[in-house]
Amino acid sequence: MTVRPTDYTSMASPAWCPGCGDFGILAALKKAMVALDIEPYKVLFVSGIGQAGKLPHYTRGNVFNTLHGRTLPAATAAKLANAELTVIAVGGDGDGYGEGGNHFIHAMHRNPDITYIVHDNQVYALTKGQASPTSDPGYVTKTTPEGAYGQLNPMALAIASDCSFVARGFAGDIDHLAHMVRLGIEHKGFSLIDVFQPCVTFNPANGYAFYRERVYKLAGDYDRSNLRLALDKSLELEDKIPIGIVYKTERPVYTDFLNQLKEKALVEEDITNRDLNKFIAEFI
Repeated sequence: MTVRPTDYTSMASPAWCPGCGDFGILAALKKAMVALDIEPYKVLFVSGIGQAGKLPHYTRGNVFNTLHGRTLPAATAAKLANAELTVIAVGGDGDGYGEGGNHFIHAMHRNPDITYIVHDNQVYALTKGQASPTSDPGYVTKTTPEGAYGQLNPMALAIASDCSFVARGFAGDIDHLAHMVRLGIEHKGFSLIDVFQPCVTFNPANGYAFYRERVYKLAGDYDRSNLRLALDKSLELEDKIPIGIVYKTERPVYTDFLNQLKEKALVEEDITNRDLNKFIAEFI
């Protein structure tokens, strides 16, 4: 079967602000899924809370909404249960790097075969513009009246954590971002795709013009396997900011260490004659 763009078209209309960078990410994701020829019923979108968390509702596929910051544990569990699923986690910089920061680190360490797309608009947009972990230092909001006191660098954190696939995209370059999403899904392991997503309402300073003046694509001869070089690239955040695959390595995925899954997936287990009450009692 050949997947068409309309196969990923939802009946729901996006409730994002006009000009929101989320529209570009949605378009790139659909384009990537069509290029990969993956049918919607074979995909699970997992999201948390926030404007980014609404994205799965505006496409088609299986959807599981979690609590704020709890996207990655649920996505990991789904992949453990059914290895045939293409699992895509979606969240914002607040949801993923703030509330979900601890899960983010451990997911990279475990290396489950899932893809994580982070809408990085450097602000909490759903709750009307509070500073997020990636907000620029000095950014004044209701929660930071004296200005944001620091800035988390998710790319540097991911590389230092030996995340097996670390990429960055820009919502204003849909073709390039779609290519990053496609490569992330094809990668065997945990794939982080941090996306510069302009919030035209609550963070206009970091808008489309700001990024178009600064982002540049990493050259074809760039060594993605060089961890030290990748760390240097992750620190380029001033006049020029690289987009593309910053770091990529191959290492065992989480399920490789679980003997229980070597013969069959959990979803294939026959539980019709199992005494589940006895099993549950062991944990009480």
